[in-house]
Amino acid sequence: MSLATRNGIPVDAPVTPPKVVRQRRTRPGLLGLAVLLIALGGLGAAFAVTSVRATGSYLAIARPVEVGRVLTADDLVSVQVSGGAGLSPVPAKKRDEVVGKRAAVSLVPGSLLTMAQLTDAPLLGQGQQQIALGLEPSKVPARKLHPGDKVLLVSTPDEDADNQSSTTRFTATVIDAVTPENDDVVVYLALAVRDVPAVVVLAAQDRIALVLTEAA
Repeated sequence: MSLATRNGIPVDAPVTPPKVVRQRRTRPGLLGLAVLLIALGGLGAAFAVTSVRATGSYLAIARPVEVGRVLTADDLVSVQVSGGAGLSPVPAKKRDEVVGKRAAVSLVPGSLLTMAQLTDAPLLGQGQQQIALGLEPSKVPARKLHPGDKVLLVSTPDEDADNQSSTTRFTATVIDAVTPENDDVVVYLALAVRDVPAVVVLAAQDRIALVLTEAA
Protein backbone atom coordinates (compact mmCIF):
# COMPACT_ATOMS: atom_id res chain seq x y z
CA MET A 1 0.00 0.00 0.00
CA SER A 2 1.35 3.43 -0.91
CA LEU A 3 1.64 6.16 1.72
CA ALA A 4 0.52 9.73 1.32
CA THR A 5 1.46 12.67 3.65
CA ARG A 6 -0.70 15.29 5.27
CA ASN A 7 1.15 18.10 7.06
CA GLY A 8 4.30 16.01 6.77
CA ILE A 9 2.72 13.04 8.56
CA PRO A 10 2.35 9.94 6.45
CA VAL A 11 -1.21 8.62 6.24
CA ASP A 12 -2.82 5.71 4.52
CA ALA A 13 -4.43 6.53 1.14
CA PRO A 14 -5.97 4.33 -1.52
CA VAL A 15 -3.90 3.63 -4.59
CA THR A 16 -5.44 4.60 -7.91
CA PRO A 17 -5.40 1.47 -10.09
CA PRO A 18 -3.66 1.82 -13.44
CA LYS A 19 -5.86 2.21 -16.52
CA VAL A 20 -6.12 -0.92 -18.60
CA VAL A 21 -6.46 -0.38 -22.34
CA ARG A 22 -8.82 -2.96 -23.75
CA GLN A 23 -7.75 -4.45 -27.04
CA ARG A 24 -10.38 -4.69 -29.74
CA ARG A 25 -11.30 -8.23 -30.57
CA THR A 26 -11.18 -8.98 -34.28
CA ARG A 27 -14.14 -10.97 -35.47
CA PRO A 28 -13.04 -13.72 -37.88
CA GLY A 29 -16.33 -13.46 -39.78
CA LEU A 30 -15.88 -9.78 -40.60
CA LEU A 31 -12.28 -10.38 -41.64
CA GLY A 32 -13.32 -13.18 -44.00
CA LEU A 33 -16.05 -10.99 -45.50
CA ALA A 34 -13.58 -8.21 -46.16
CA VAL A 35 -11.18 -10.61 -47.89
CA LEU A 36 -14.03 -11.98 -50.01
CA LEU A 37 -15.14 -8.50 -51.10
CA ILE A 38 -11.59 -7.61 -52.08
CA ALA A 39 -11.27 -10.82 -54.10
CA LEU A 40 -14.58 -10.25 -55.88
CA GLY A 41 -13.55 -6.70 -56.70
CA GLY A 42 -10.34 -8.01 -58.24
CA LEU A 43 -12.21 -10.57 -60.32
CA GLY A 44 -14.64 -7.92 -61.54
CA ALA A 45 -11.78 -5.69 -62.62
CA ALA A 46 -10.07 -8.60 -64.37
CA PHE A 47 -13.29 -9.48 -66.21
CA ALA A 48 -13.74 -5.89 -67.35
CA VAL A 49 -10.16 -5.75 -68.64
CA THR A 50 -10.59 -9.10 -70.44
CA SER A 51 -13.83 -7.93 -72.11
CA VAL A 52 -12.17 -4.77 -73.34
CA ARG A 53 -9.22 -6.73 -74.71
CA ALA A 54 -11.60 -9.17 -76.47
CA THR A 55 -13.19 -6.34 -78.45
CA GLY A 56 -11.80 -6.26 -81.95
CA SER A 57 -12.46 -5.78 -85.64
CA TYR A 58 -13.65 -8.86 -87.52
CA LEU A 59 -14.95 -9.74 -90.96
CA ALA A 60 -18.69 -10.12 -91.62
CA ILE A 61 -20.66 -10.93 -94.76
CA ALA A 62 -21.95 -7.84 -96.59
CA ARG A 63 -24.15 -9.55 -99.21
CA PRO A 64 -25.36 -13.06 -100.06
CA VAL A 65 -22.65 -15.40 -101.31
CA GLU A 66 -23.72 -18.65 -102.98
CA VAL A 67 -21.92 -21.86 -102.21
CA GLY A 68 -18.94 -22.37 -104.51
CA ARG A 69 -18.55 -18.70 -105.46
CA VAL A 70 -15.16 -17.01 -105.07
CA LEU A 71 -15.14 -14.43 -102.28
CA THR A 72 -14.33 -10.81 -103.23
CA ALA A 73 -13.54 -7.75 -101.14
CA ASP A 74 -17.03 -6.35 -101.83
CA ASP A 75 -18.55 -9.39 -100.11
CA LEU A 76 -16.93 -8.42 -96.80
CA VAL A 77 -17.35 -5.68 -94.21
CA SER A 78 -15.44 -4.95 -90.98
CA VAL A 79 -17.42 -4.95 -87.72
CA GLN A 80 -16.56 -4.39 -84.07
CA VAL A 81 -17.30 -7.38 -81.83
CA SER A 82 -17.02 -7.42 -78.03
CA GLY A 83 -16.47 -10.72 -76.27
CA GLY A 84 -17.27 -13.48 -78.73
CA ALA A 85 -16.72 -16.42 -76.39
CA GLY A 86 -16.96 -19.68 -78.31
CA LEU A 87 -16.66 -17.96 -81.68
CA SER A 88 -13.73 -17.96 -84.09
CA PRO A 89 -14.38 -15.07 -86.50
CA VAL A 90 -11.74 -13.99 -88.99
CA PRO A 91 -9.92 -10.79 -87.91
CA ALA A 92 -10.35 -7.86 -90.28
CA LYS A 93 -6.58 -7.70 -90.83
CA LYS A 94 -6.77 -11.08 -92.63
CA ARG A 95 -9.05 -9.75 -95.37
CA ASP A 96 -6.43 -10.34 -98.07
CA GLU A 97 -6.02 -13.96 -96.94
CA VAL A 98 -9.70 -14.86 -97.42
CA VAL A 99 -10.38 -12.94 -100.63
CA GLY A 100 -10.12 -15.45 -103.48
CA LYS A 101 -11.24 -18.45 -101.43
CA ARG A 102 -14.48 -20.28 -102.28
CA ALA A 103 -17.54 -20.33 -100.09
CA ALA A 104 -17.95 -23.88 -98.79
CA VAL A 105 -21.48 -23.00 -97.60
CA SER A 106 -24.00 -20.27 -98.37
CA LEU A 107 -22.92 -17.06 -96.62
CA VAL A 108 -25.68 -14.90 -95.13
CA PRO A 109 -25.38 -11.07 -94.85
CA GLY A 110 -24.70 -9.88 -91.32
CA SER A 111 -23.07 -13.10 -90.14
CA LEU A 112 -19.47 -13.31 -88.96
CA LEU A 113 -17.06 -15.06 -91.30
CA THR A 114 -15.11 -18.10 -90.11
CA MET A 115 -12.38 -20.05 -91.86
CA ALA A 116 -14.52 -23.21 -91.67
CA GLN A 117 -16.92 -21.58 -94.16
CA LEU A 118 -14.20 -21.26 -96.81
CA THR A 119 -12.23 -23.68 -98.94
CA ASP A 120 -9.44 -23.68 -101.51
CA ALA A 121 -10.56 -26.94 -103.09
CA PRO A 122 -13.14 -27.12 -105.88
CA LEU A 123 -16.51 -28.32 -104.63
CA LEU A 124 -16.86 -30.76 -107.51
CA GLY A 125 -14.35 -33.55 -107.94
CA GLN A 126 -13.13 -34.86 -111.24
CA GLY A 127 -15.94 -36.58 -113.15
CA GLN A 128 -18.69 -34.94 -111.05
CA GLN A 129 -21.50 -32.50 -111.76
CA GLN A 130 -23.76 -30.52 -109.44
CA ILE A 131 -27.52 -31.02 -109.32
CA ALA A 132 -30.25 -29.58 -107.09
CA LEU A 133 -33.10 -31.58 -105.60
CA GLY A 134 -36.21 -29.96 -104.13
CA LEU A 135 -37.54 -32.14 -101.33
CA GLU A 136 -40.34 -31.87 -98.82
CA PRO A 137 -39.02 -31.52 -95.24
CA SER A 138 -40.43 -34.96 -94.36
CA LYS A 139 -38.23 -36.51 -97.07
CA VAL A 140 -34.99 -34.97 -95.81
CA PRO A 141 -33.08 -37.51 -93.67
CA ALA A 142 -31.74 -34.96 -91.17
CA ARG A 143 -32.90 -31.72 -89.65
CA LYS A 144 -29.92 -30.03 -91.24
CA LEU A 145 -27.65 -31.41 -93.97
CA HIS A 146 -24.10 -30.12 -94.02
CA PRO A 147 -21.50 -29.83 -96.79
CA GLY A 148 -19.55 -33.07 -97.02
CA ASP A 149 -22.39 -35.33 -95.85
CA LYS A 150 -22.52 -38.59 -97.81
CA VAL A 151 -25.97 -39.54 -99.08
CA LEU A 152 -27.58 -42.31 -101.06
CA LEU A 153 -30.19 -41.60 -103.74
CA VAL A 154 -32.68 -44.44 -104.03
CA SER A 155 -35.31 -44.73 -106.76
CA THR A 156 -38.86 -45.42 -105.60
CA PRO A 157 -41.44 -47.57 -107.49
CA ASP A 158 -43.37 -46.12 -110.38
CA GLU A 159 -47.05 -46.33 -109.40
CA ASP A 160 -48.20 -45.97 -113.03
CA ALA A 161 -46.07 -48.85 -114.30
CA ASP A 162 -47.64 -52.29 -114.77
CA ASN A 163 -44.66 -54.13 -113.39
CA GLN A 164 -42.50 -53.12 -110.43
CA SER A 165 -39.21 -51.71 -111.65
CA SER A 166 -35.99 -52.56 -109.87
CA THR A 167 -34.53 -50.15 -107.33
CA THR A 168 -31.56 -48.07 -108.41
CA ARG A 169 -29.04 -46.47 -106.04
CA PHE A 170 -26.67 -43.55 -106.58
CA THR A 171 -24.04 -42.16 -104.20
CA ALA A 172 -23.61 -38.41 -103.83
CA THR A 173 -22.05 -35.76 -101.60
CA VAL A 174 -23.90 -32.77 -100.14
CA ILE A 175 -22.54 -29.42 -101.25
CA ASP A 176 -25.16 -27.28 -99.52
CA ALA A 177 -28.77 -27.31 -98.33
CA VAL A 178 -31.12 -24.33 -98.06
CA THR A 179 -34.78 -23.81 -97.16
CA PRO A 180 -36.55 -21.26 -99.38
CA GLU A 181 -39.74 -19.45 -98.42
CA ASN A 182 -42.00 -22.27 -99.67
CA ASP A 183 -40.51 -24.55 -96.98
CA ASP A 184 -39.21 -27.10 -99.51
CA VAL A 185 -35.60 -28.04 -98.82
CA VAL A 186 -33.23 -27.60 -101.76
CA VAL A 187 -30.26 -29.94 -101.56
CA TYR A 188 -27.24 -29.31 -103.79
CA LEU A 189 -25.38 -32.53 -104.58
CA ALA A 190 -22.12 -33.54 -106.24
CA LEU A 191 -22.97 -36.53 -108.42
CA ALA A 192 -21.04 -38.68 -110.87
CA VAL A 193 -21.57 -37.46 -114.44
CA ARG A 194 -22.83 -40.89 -115.54
CA ASP A 195 -25.61 -40.81 -112.89
CA VAL A 196 -26.90 -37.29 -113.55
CA PRO A 197 -29.38 -38.10 -116.39
CA ALA A 198 -31.07 -40.93 -114.49
CA VAL A 199 -31.35 -38.92 -111.26
CA VAL A 200 -32.79 -35.91 -113.11
CA VAL A 201 -35.52 -38.13 -114.63
CA LEU A 202 -36.35 -39.72 -111.29
CA ALA A 203 -36.49 -36.32 -109.58
CA ALA A 204 -38.88 -35.01 -112.27
CA GLN A 205 -41.14 -38.01 -111.59
CA ASP A 206 -40.89 -37.48 -107.83
CA ARG A 207 -39.40 -40.97 -107.53
CA ILE A 208 -36.25 -40.26 -105.56
CA ALA A 209 -35.51 -40.80 -101.86
CA LEU A 210 -32.56 -39.38 -99.99
CA VAL A 211 -30.71 -41.44 -97.35
CA LEU A 212 -27.94 -40.08 -95.12
CA THR A 213 -25.12 -42.62 -94.95
CA GLU A 214 -22.25 -40.65 -93.41
CA ALA A 215 -22.27 -37.29 -91.63
CA ALA A 216 -19.41 -34.89 -92.28
